Amino acid sequence: MVVKRVGQLTGLQRDVLSLYRSCLRAIRKKPLESKRNFLIFTRRQFEQHIGISKSDFTTIEYLLRKGHHQLETYSNDGVRNIAV
Repeated sequence: MVVKRVGQLTGLQRDVLSLYRSCLRAIRKKPLESKRNFLIFTRRQFEQHIGISKSDFTTIEYLLRKGHHQLETYSNDGVRNIAV
């Protein structure tokens, strides 16, 4: 029998947190005047999907791929601001 410790995260949960941290790190590299917009955008994207069931693996994996693609796009030095 496998006993899960309190506070222990699943692999997908770790992936989501890792993506969120990567987004926050990318925001640090943006110009000062646009950091707030990127932060608002990032938080909205994650909060928008907070109600997804932990067992909806297909949707979570899709959103992770989409999030990584958006992170790659917005991490580009040419992207200096984002509309919120």
